[in-house]
Amino acid sequence: MTHAQDNDTAHTKATAQKALQKLNRALAGDTDLGDVDVITEGTNEPIRLPRDVAELLREILANTAAGRTVGIIPTSAELTTQQAADLLNVSRPHVVKLLDQGILKGHKVGTHRRLYASDVQDFKHQRALEQRAAADELAVLSDELGLYK
Repeated sequence: MTHAQDNDTAHTKATAQKALQKLNRALAGDTDLGDVDVITEGTNEPIRLPRDVAELLREILANTAAGRTVGIIPTSAELTTQQAADLLNVSRPHVVKLLDQGILKGHKVGTHRRLYASDVQDFKHQRALEQRAAADELAVLSDELGLYK
Protein backbone atom coordinates (compact mmCIF):
# COMPACT_ATOMS: atom_id res chain seq x y z
CA MET A 1 0.00 0.00 0.00
CA THR A 2 1.36 3.42 -0.89
CA HIS A 3 1.64 6.35 1.47
CA ALA A 4 -1.24 8.08 -0.38
CA GLN A 5 -3.42 4.99 0.04
CA ASP A 6 -2.58 4.88 3.76
CA ASN A 7 -3.64 8.53 4.08
CA ASP A 8 -6.86 7.89 2.14
CA THR A 9 -7.67 4.90 4.34
CA ALA A 10 -6.94 6.81 7.54
CA HIS A 11 -9.06 9.74 6.32
CA THR A 12 -11.93 7.43 5.33
CA LYS A 13 -11.85 5.67 8.71
CA ALA A 14 -11.74 8.96 10.63
CA THR A 15 -14.58 10.45 8.59
CA ALA A 16 -16.69 7.32 9.06
CA GLN A 17 -16.01 7.37 12.83
CA LYS A 18 -17.15 11.01 13.13
CA ALA A 19 -20.26 10.34 11.05
CA LEU A 20 -21.00 7.23 13.12
CA GLN A 21 -20.82 9.21 16.35
CA LYS A 22 -23.24 11.81 15.00
CA LEU A 23 -25.63 9.19 13.63
CA ASN A 24 -25.56 7.32 16.96
CA ARG A 25 -26.55 10.54 18.74
CA ALA A 26 -29.35 11.15 16.23
CA LEU A 27 -30.69 7.62 16.61
CA ALA A 28 -30.42 7.72 20.42
CA GLY A 29 -32.26 11.05 20.61
CA ASP A 30 -35.06 9.87 18.31
CA THR A 31 -37.24 7.84 20.66
CA ASP A 32 -40.39 7.61 18.50
CA LEU A 33 -38.74 4.97 16.26
CA GLY A 34 -39.88 6.87 13.18
CA ASP A 35 -37.89 8.41 10.36
CA VAL A 36 -34.51 10.02 11.07
CA ASP A 37 -33.52 13.42 9.71
CA VAL A 38 -29.89 13.82 8.67
CA ILE A 39 -28.55 17.26 7.79
CA THR A 40 -25.70 17.41 5.31
CA GLU A 41 -22.86 19.81 5.85
CA GLY A 42 -23.14 23.00 3.86
CA THR A 43 -26.84 22.75 3.01
CA ASN A 44 -28.68 22.60 6.34
CA GLU A 45 -31.34 20.77 4.36
CA PRO A 46 -32.50 17.61 6.14
CA ILE A 47 -32.59 14.28 4.38
CA ARG A 48 -35.32 12.11 5.86
CA LEU A 49 -34.27 8.46 6.16
CA PRO A 50 -36.46 5.54 7.15
CA ARG A 51 -35.19 4.17 10.48
CA ASP A 52 -34.15 0.84 8.94
CA VAL A 53 -32.03 2.69 6.37
CA ALA A 54 -30.43 4.79 9.13
CA GLU A 55 -29.66 1.57 11.08
CA LEU A 56 -28.08 0.08 7.96
CA LEU A 57 -26.07 3.27 7.44
CA ARG A 58 -24.86 2.98 11.04
CA GLU A 59 -23.65 -0.57 10.34
CA ILE A 60 -21.87 0.56 7.17
CA LEU A 61 -20.17 3.41 9.03
CA ALA A 62 -19.11 1.13 11.90
CA ASN A 63 -17.50 -1.33 9.51
CA THR A 64 -15.84 1.44 7.51
CA ALA A 65 -14.50 3.05 10.68
CA ALA A 66 -13.04 -0.33 11.65
CA GLY A 67 -11.28 -0.53 8.28
CA ARG A 68 -13.46 -3.32 6.89
CA THR A 69 -14.61 -3.28 3.29
CA VAL A 70 -18.37 -2.90 2.87
CA GLY A 71 -20.54 -4.07 0.03
CA ILE A 72 -24.30 -4.05 -0.36
CA ILE A 73 -26.14 -6.97 -1.91
CA PRO A 74 -29.92 -6.90 -2.31
CA THR A 75 -31.51 -9.81 -0.41
CA SER A 76 -33.26 -10.91 -3.60
CA ALA A 77 -29.99 -11.07 -5.53
CA GLU A 78 -28.99 -14.42 -6.97
CA LEU A 79 -25.44 -15.44 -6.15
CA THR A 80 -23.13 -17.89 -7.84
CA THR A 81 -21.57 -20.60 -5.71
CA GLN A 82 -18.30 -18.63 -5.76
CA GLN A 83 -20.01 -15.44 -4.58
CA ALA A 84 -21.74 -17.39 -1.80
CA ALA A 85 -18.41 -18.95 -0.84
CA ASP A 86 -16.81 -15.51 -0.67
CA LEU A 87 -19.62 -14.24 1.57
CA LEU A 88 -19.29 -17.25 3.88
CA ASN A 89 -15.49 -17.23 3.75
CA VAL A 90 -15.40 -20.87 2.67
CA SER A 91 -14.41 -22.68 -0.52
CA ARG A 92 -16.73 -23.02 -3.50
CA PRO A 93 -16.66 -26.85 -3.25
CA HIS A 94 -17.81 -26.54 0.36
CA VAL A 95 -20.80 -24.45 -0.77
CA VAL A 96 -21.61 -27.09 -3.41
CA LYS A 97 -21.44 -29.77 -0.70
CA LEU A 98 -23.80 -27.74 1.53
CA LEU A 99 -26.21 -27.43 -1.41
CA ASP A 100 -26.02 -31.16 -2.18
CA GLN A 101 -26.70 -31.97 1.49
CA GLY A 102 -29.68 -29.60 1.56
CA ILE A 103 -28.08 -27.49 4.28
CA LEU A 104 -28.06 -24.45 2.00
CA LYS A 105 -31.00 -23.70 -0.26
CA GLY A 106 -30.34 -23.16 -3.93
CA HIS A 107 -31.72 -23.66 -7.40
CA LYS A 108 -30.42 -24.21 -10.89
CA VAL A 109 -30.41 -21.78 -13.78
CA GLY A 110 -29.68 -24.10 -16.68
CA THR A 111 -26.72 -26.10 -15.44
CA HIS A 112 -25.52 -23.42 -13.01
CA ARG A 113 -26.33 -23.37 -9.30
CA ARG A 114 -27.64 -20.17 -7.78
CA LEU A 115 -28.42 -19.12 -4.22
CA TYR A 116 -30.45 -16.18 -2.97
CA ALA A 117 -28.39 -13.72 -0.95
CA SER A 118 -31.02 -13.77 1.81
CA ASP A 119 -30.63 -17.55 2.20
CA VAL A 120 -26.84 -17.24 2.38
CA GLN A 121 -27.12 -14.46 4.98
CA ASP A 122 -29.62 -16.50 7.02
CA PHE A 123 -27.21 -19.47 6.97
CA LYS A 124 -24.30 -17.24 7.97
CA HIS A 125 -26.29 -15.75 10.84
CA GLN A 126 -27.43 -19.17 12.07
CA ARG A 127 -23.86 -20.48 11.87
CA ALA A 128 -22.64 -17.51 13.93
CA LEU A 129 -25.30 -18.16 16.58
CA GLU A 130 -24.32 -21.83 16.79
CA GLN A 131 -20.62 -20.95 17.05
CA ARG A 132 -21.34 -18.45 19.82
CA ALA A 133 -23.42 -21.02 21.72
CA ALA A 134 -20.66 -23.62 21.37
CA ALA A 135 -18.06 -21.14 22.63
CA ASP A 136 -20.28 -20.25 25.59
CA GLU A 137 -20.74 -23.94 26.39
CA LEU A 138 -16.99 -24.51 26.20
CA ALA A 139 -16.40 -21.59 28.56
CA VAL A 140 -18.87 -23.04 31.09
CA LEU A 141 -17.22 -26.47 30.88
CA SER A 142 -13.78 -24.93 31.29
CA ASP A 143 -15.00 -23.02 34.33
CA GLU A 144 -16.57 -26.16 35.84
CA LEU A 145 -13.29 -28.02 35.36
CA GLY A 146 -11.42 -25.20 37.06
CA LEU A 147 -9.43 -24.28 33.99
CA TYR A 148 -10.11 -20.56 34.51
CA LYS A 149 -8.21 -19.35 37.53
